[in-house]
Amino acid sequence: MNNTYYTEQINSVITEVKKAVIGKDAIVIKVLLAMLCKGHILIEDIPGVGKTTLALAFSKALSLEHNRMQFTPDVLPSDVTGFSVYNKNNDKFEFRPGVAFCNLFLADEINRTSSKTQSALLELMEEKSITVDGKTYKLPEPYTVIATQNPIGSAGTHNLPDSQLDRFMIKLSMGYPDFSGEVSILKAKQTINPLDMVIPVADSTFITELQEYISNVYVDDRIYEYIVSLSAATRNHPMLKLGVSPRGTLALMQLSKGIAVAMGRDYVIPEDISYICNDVFEHRIILNSKAKLSDTTASDIITEILRTVPVPGITSK
Repeated sequence: MNNTYYTEQINSVITEVKKAVIGKDAIVIKVLLAMLCKGHILIEDIPGVGKTTLALAFSKALSLEHNRMQFTPDVLPSDVTGFSVYNKNNDKFEFRPGVAFCNLFLADEINRTSSKTQSALLELMEEKSITVDGKTYKLPEPYTVIATQNPIGSAGTHNLPDSQLDRFMIKLSMGYPDFSGEVSILKAKQTINPLDMVIPVADSTFITELQEYISNVYVDDRIYEYIVSLSAATRNHPMLKLGVSPRGTLALMQLSKGIAVAMGRDYVIPEDISYICNDVFEHRIILNSKAKLSDTTASDIITEILRTVPVPGITSK
């Protein structure tokens, strides 16, 4: 298959998801790119802006088995991973898979569950496997976690540890729809559920094939150096006490490859990196007191870094 074929398929998936998620084209594109680059997505936003609808639309368009769990303080790690039960008929313990055994797992309000349950997600997000009673079970391929958290109302919440945040390839915020977009949502809901209009245009086999194709996209040495220079700039910035990890550097490279394919290219250019850099870096850096006192945001610092780090002279053909 050539690059044009994959670009057309990516666009067809985006078109289907946009039937249900109105006015959030950039978010739809970024979520799909993260899925195609084998990453997980954290969406931090207020209730009612379409986070669950977004995940369900992708599961339909991509023909993926999906599960959803509403995280609350009483959710146990075994609810996520699964557990062993004794079967008296054969005198053996049998494994019962948890809710995370699917292709697309929607973890709603992940910050409202206990730290112990949050940590149960660490292995399955990083290793794509779950270990129960000393035995490891592989998760289905492809596998993506879309987690949401509500930034408003901190009572009863448990902030995600840095190690957990770092396992999300990107962090996004959907925000309110614009005026015309919200009018379109009202009109669409009058006659039919927009999710019912979404039809499958791809399947897990195609996604796995596309993931492999994206991983082989050409990256020039100057692009590698540019990506590392951006990460290094966060580690040496005077207003940051924690910079981007090597995992973050790798995530930026992987996503830039996905953007290249979506744009119809088989090689990466600097614009691919600048397009997604903020979404990859923002949740991985920690501001120091100097930044907080000056009301400087993480986004401000990333924008400054993109402006000051020399850009290699590579353009699209």
